Amino acid sequence: MSDIKVNNIQSLSGTNGPEISGTVEMNSTGAMSLPRGDTAYRGGRGRGIFAGGFPGPTNAIQYVTIATLGNASDFGDLTSASRNVATAASSTRGIFAGGQTPGNSNVIQYIEIQSTGNAFDFGDLSIAKRNFMIGCCANNTRGLFAGGSPVPAETDKIEYVTMASKGNSSHFGVLTVPVRNGGTAASPTRAVFASGTGTPSFTNLIDYVTIATLGDAQDFGDATTSAEGKPGCGSSTRGIFGGGAAPGFLDTIDYITIATLGDAIDFGNLTQSRSGLAACSSSLRGLFAGGTRTAPATNSNVIDYVTIATTGDASDFGDLSAEITVPTGLSDSHGGLG
Repeated sequence: MSDIKVNNIQSLSGTNGPEISGTVEMNSTGAMSLPRGDTAYRGGRGRGIFAGGFPGPTNAIQYVTIATLGNASDFGDLTSASRNVATAASSTRGIFAGGQTPGNSNVIQYIEIQSTGNAFDFGDLSIAKRNFMIGCCANNTRGLFAGGSPVPAETDKIEYVTMASKGNSSHFGVLTVPVRNGGTAASPTRAVFASGTGTPSFTNLIDYVTIATLGDAQDFGDATTSAEGKPGCGSSTRGIFGGGAAPGFLDTIDYITIATLGDAIDFGNLTQSRSGLAACSSSLRGLFAGGTRTAPATNSNVIDYVTIATTGDASDFGDLSAEITVPTGLSDSHGGLG
């Protein structure tokens, strides 16, 4: 076999290159791997996941394609029926931690986001708890779970797992105050924890940590209202937090710029006032799903969406398969993944 050394190949006119068919083999002094198949076959990131919730609790996992509009489809089942679960996700793996089954749980489970099917055992939290700071709080390397309610009170503990491995969680640090039922958002470097229920009442505090290091949270600023049940999501630059109860149900959406410190700013409004909803996002679009609404006073199956880079009111995306409150959300393309 002879060697061919070429800097550039063009057609005679110089307007295009060659078309190659059949089997092509190449040896290189470096390392290179080419993708197989066309881009439609290979698929891509952009899937949102909603799991668990009440009534039940339920073990159902549902999914949507964030870039499109439409109703959620069946994905599979959690290892046990759960509600008030914490989540983290890399670009390939989704993780669910703790929750109520109906007692407090320390179980961590995982799914492969681009496939469909049931969840598998990942490991255990250090303590059984529910009502975490809810939202997809991770980068591609590390997932964080903060706050929550072991009996009898809120905790300030932050735990972490390594996304690509399986095993029990480890200690990361503590929040500035013990809190539960808040929201989270992340960039690839920073995780933000906002609002929730502290001792003795709702709080508007926003904390942050640097995901790659271990240590205690620091003050970021304040949310627009003191509230609980206000989940978060966002892009790599902006975090958004929607809904909640203070104690009346809210339709407000706040936003922050994750790389800076400061108070949250009004973004717009959800299509319904509700609390205990789930959130997930791509880098462009944020989704808020389910929850408990005030008019009529029942659980919701509504999925709303907003465009993260702009401000404005949410629009209808589609519906969950059932009316549920306190589900949990994650995605393979949230802000913590860049």
